[in-house]
Amino acid sequence: MGNRLELLFLFSTAFTIRAMFFRVGAQPVEDKQALLDFLHNINHSHALNWNDEKSSVCKSWRGITCDRDHSRVVGLHLPAVGLRGPIPPNTLSRLSALQTVNLTSNSLTGPFPSGFSELKSLTYLNIQFNELSGPLPSDFSVWKNLTVADLSNNFFNGSIPSSISSLIHLTSLVLENNSLSGEIPDINIPTLQELNLANNNLSGMVPKSLLTFPSWAFSGNNLSLANAQPRRKTSKRLGKSALIGVILGCSGLAFGVIAAFLLLCYYDKGGENGLITMKSQKKDMFLKKDICESHYRKNKIEFFEDCNFAFDLEDLLRASAEVLGKGTYGTTYKANIEDATTVVVKRLKEVIIGKREFEQQMEVVGRIRHDNVAALRAYYYSKEEKLMIYDYYEQSSVSTMLHGRRGEERISLDWDSRLRIAIGAARGIAHVHAQQGGKLVHGNIKASNIFLNSAGYGCISDIGLATLMSPIGPPSLRTAGYRAPEVTDPKKANHTSDVYSFGVFLLELLTGKGPMHATASEEAVHLVRWVNSVVREEWTAEVFDAHLLRFPNIEEEMVQMLQLAMACVARVPEQRPKMRDVLRMMEDILRPNTENRPSSESRSAASTPTPPAIDVPSSSVDA
Repeated sequence: MGNRLELLFLFSTAFTIRAMFFRVGAQPVEDKQALLDFLHNINHSHALNWNDEKSSVCKSWRGITCDRDHSRVVGLHLPAVGLRGPIPPNTLSRLSALQTVNLTSNSLTGPFPSGFSELKSLTYLNIQFNELSGPLPSDFSVWKNLTVADLSNNFFNGSIPSSISSLIHLTSLVLENNSLSGEIPDINIPTLQELNLANNNLSGMVPKSLLTFPSWAFSGNNLSLANAQPRRKTSKRLGKSALIGVILGCSGLAFGVIAAFLLLCYYDKGGENGLITMKSQKKDMFLKKDICESHYRKNKIEFFEDCNFAFDLEDLLRASAEVLGKGTYGTTYKANIEDATTVVVKRLKEVIIGKREFEQQMEVVGRIRHDNVAALRAYYYSKEEKLMIYDYYEQSSVSTMLHGRRGEERISLDWDSRLRIAIGAARGIAHVHAQQGGKLVHGNIKASNIFLNSAGYGCISDIGLATLMSPIGPPSLRTAGYRAPEVTDPKKANHTSDVYSFGVFLLELLTGKGPMHATASEEAVHLVRWVNSVVREEWTAEVFDAHLLRFPNIEEEMVQMLQLAMACVARVPEQRPKMRDVLRMMEDILRPNTENRPSSESRSAASTPTPPAIDVPSSSVDA
């Protein structure tokens, strides 16, 4: 009996060891073949490291995620890899354990893939920014575990299936920018947190179950709210005394507006209520001493260790200065000190934190040393004034280069220059995001805060100021164009909102237009929406800056960069790539073409006056 038990134990142990060994070296053989069949039967412009040799599907294949024991493929992530044409039948449908599908920003065509109905385990489906067309699947109930469905920015038509209501776990439904028509079904799903049906051809009334969602979720349709009531007309007339009161009130308001305007003009021309006064009608000023005279004896400029500036606060206050710009968080000056030192002084406004917290934040920012981050050299704190001192960049900001100052022409930037600016800025932002254990946020990314370093690459400034400031009113049009839609309080900016702002900046480089620009009818238009409208109507060269179209052989790079920019400005924050991934993708776009590509100068010499034809998928942009 004892021998038999010992033999049984040895047998079970050997079986367990063999099973463990098999699991470690396991390969999802059938899923691997399905993926290879998919790859071999679809056009793709980016090389994938998929092969049928001994490479591990689960460990090394790009965009593939497997389950814990590597027996099945559960995730397919292939955004912006240049897939073109219809999804080959009987390929992805064989991945029956697939839970996540992300094929965004490709050029997929044809109807909604019928084979996807075989993916019963699907929980996440994102096929936005493609060219899929035809009706949506009639029976969504086959995906009973689906939580996210983003089918936006395609050409789907027909009605919205009522079967969507059966998805009891659905949290996000995004169908914007299609050609869907008919009435909206009563999608009464308690778990639904995000809904976007904007820019379709929907009609009728919005169901009461969906009235909790914001109005922009239904914009661009012919819809009416279910609870909207017509206003009652009134025939009451104002009494004589009430009419006199209105007239007096309006007169007083007009007088106040005029007085405020005169005061603004006075201060703008050098009024005494500020750190600077005008010496002439030109931008020639001096930093005023008496504002801080009672404080500089107790407070001094705090220089960082690697700073070799040799001036004190009194020298700075005597310096002649020129206003470089007035931004969200204060006014920036170019200060020329008597010892021939030139610095940039940023005078902060509405700082709400105390001295200790201010100094701690300055120390965090001041320790950052990177080729693509403008170094903070010194700072000053008093009850009345808070100053930050930076190096001065001889070239103006990228905003001025792209758009020019009032009365001045813009600087002509070729494609290679814009690429260096974009990559440099991305490197700087990615470095900032890695500071403080990944907790530091820029919070104010825009073209006027990006300069060129000595190598011609983008260099970012104004880091981490949002946490210092009191709540600010509605942003200016230009600032609003950069702000992510979910950010209502600048103090709550985060890494994903930084990525959105950077995406707007990329669009600015590509189009040459500001984040908020005026059309021929003087209407203010958001850059992201403008790009989307141009691409959806019919792709033309109009979306790119006309200056860039003089250079041949750069269309593919511009299109790929446009697709990346639109991924950055996705409305849902979780769908935006991380900054380090943005940087990697930008470098991947450029790396294959760098060695064999002529410079902008040689391309300019070989260029023709006729803009090249550009074939760009209209799905590559977001609203």
